[in-house]
Amino acid sequence: MKTIHKIFFSGTACLLLFLAGCNSILDEQPRSIYTPDYFKTEKGVHGGLTGMYAHLRYIFGNAYFYNSTLTGTDEATWGASGSGGGFQIFDLSGAGLITASNSDASNLWFNTFPNINTANGVIENASAVGVSDALIAEARFFRAFDYFMLVQTFGGVPLDLGAGELKFNTSVARNSVRNTVPEVYTRAIFPDLLQAVANLPETGRVTGGVTKTLARLYLAKAYLTYAWWLENPNNIPTYPETDRTDPDGHNAQWYFQQAYDIATTAIDNPGPFGLVATYYDLHVGTNDRNKELLLYADHTQTSELYNGSSLSFGSGGDADNFAVWMLTWNYTALQSSKTSWASPQTVNSVQREAAQGLGRPWVRMAPPHGVFENTFADKENDARYDGTFSTSYRGNWPKAGVTNSFLYNANDLTVEPGDAILTFLDEVPADAIDYSNSVYKSNVGAGVLPGRADYVIAPNAFSRLVYPGLWKLGTYRTDNAGGLGQPNAANTRPFNIAKFSELYFVAAEAAVKGAATLPGKSAYDLINVIRARAGKWRWSNKENVEKIEDHSADVVAETPATIDINYILAERSREYYGEGYRWYDLVRTQKWEEIAGSYTICGTAVGDRTPVTVTRQIQITNYLRPVPQGQLDNMNVSIAEKDDYQNPGYRVNE
Repeated sequence: MKTIHKIFFSGTACLLLFLAGCNSILDEQPRSIYTPDYFKTEKGVHGGLTGMYAHLRYIFGNAYFYNSTLTGTDEATWGASGSGGGFQIFDLSGAGLITASNSDASNLWFNTFPNINTANGVIENASAVGVSDALIAEARFFRAFDYFMLVQTFGGVPLDLGAGELKFNTSVARNSVRNTVPEVYTRAIFPDLLQAVANLPETGRVTGGVTKTLARLYLAKAYLTYAWWLENPNNIPTYPETDRTDPDGHNAQWYFQQAYDIATTAIDNPGPFGLVATYYDLHVGTNDRNKELLLYADHTQTSELYNGSSLSFGSGGDADNFAVWMLTWNYTALQSSKTSWASPQTVNSVQREAAQGLGRPWVRMAPPHGVFENTFADKENDARYDGTFSTSYRGNWPKAGVTNSFLYNANDLTVEPGDAILTFLDEVPADAIDYSNSVYKSNVGAGVLPGRADYVIAPNAFSRLVYPGLWKLGTYRTDNAGGLGQPNAANTRPFNIAKFSELYFVAAEAAVKGAATLPGKSAYDLINVIRARAGKWRWSNKENVEKIEDHSADVVAETPATIDINYILAERSREYYGEGYRWYDLVRTQKWEEIAGSYTICGTAVGDRTPVTVTRQIQITNYLRPVPQGQLDNMNVSIAEKDDYQNPGYRVNE
């Protein structure tokens, strides 16, 4: 179920939560509206700050916003259950156009502007009620964070919400003027982040609270992104139209250097943060909220209030963390037999379970073949493939009350609980897979190899219907009580937004763009810190066994001596696949059409193993998302003025 909230960006009403004192966790209580008087108390300021953390849930982990960040890139296309709607539209492969009415990026607009106005209220009033500069810096961070997300997505956006530039607004004015991209960066994002860096603590005041390291990461990212915008290598248009000149008189190279300097300063001064030992440890549910995570939209299995959604059923509502459902195929269709396949009594051998490798299948998105053939070409040494995908689906039928101690599976061989029912192979095997057998035929179109009890599918047969699931974002709960748990509930794990590792990528990208580097911190050096970690194994998801191996030297040996932007982007995809970074990465570097202009995948039918190459129609106007129709509808201006407010490529009269 998808809900679009029609609100004025100048309005002050939204669901927000307040903090009772400076505890180690956010003590959340419902609050429906903020008024000017509310911010004139210390309790009100704390309430506004807590609301800023809460608003992250309505953006990150929301599957529709997630769609706008991935579908149409080299990381994802539409899945078998995503045809005919927004997922297929965002693929830009001929099913329809992205419009102001159907854009899933609208979620960002409607959830950031109320929060920006809250930040305005806190910043204006906090000093007068004796609140510390460190607390005000939290509000400044979130205001900058939201504006940074907005300017990357929509271009220039309003700094004046109705009461003056960066002022708390209570008016019901229904008009708006968009500032230019340079104005948003130099008047809002950069000043706020600089003050946040200066005044935030190294260690957050609460668990998951914003810190100096986080502010440095976003200042470096903002400098990097703005530098690309000034350079504009492929002449992508901007809106509102403006010269690509910096009001402060700096050129793109100055900003690339600033990005490098800030990022390396953060690496050298990490505070309590750093890289965890292995990629598996970074993503396994038992290690959530680890030292590598700088910001996340938090959830919990202990309280529906603190979770932001039901603990027993996920409706796809605004605060649900249900993004991972989109890249989860319907593994519950897998069947084995209680008896020999000569006279089968079939049973669903992999039940829907609230477990990290399983979860709720929606099949709205699917990874193209290039993800497996190119991005994750090294599956033997680099642990990130195994730490990203579920490639082995194992029997769990006793948890559904099926008492058989074994079942018959591929080749009429028996499998026990915990054995693989279906395996997505790492590569096309030397022996031909038999997909055509009629006795123990797979009901999901998989095949068999001699002597194997598990069904198999080769990478060239991955389709829009059947493909490896996204393990790294999968469900994790500790209250399943030995059963299937609550697999239909939204994910109760935090949705990760920012990681310490990205500082290495930002600095490396700036170095590739010409920033002067420090000894031991060239682009090659920085990338190899990440790649060396990628070679360290602790566990094999594929085999479901402990795997203590160090292939760091092998992974580093594969790093090219000269790092370019395409390699940076490929490495970012290996590190952050499926986490919502990709559209922003390709738009920032203006590599979207070059890298994701076409892809290969098999179709939507069971047993469709014919790869088809699809060409996307990516226009230069698609580098910005449309201003939401709800915003235009709420503006009391003429149709012509609304059209002028809208980004080119999405206007009524074009």
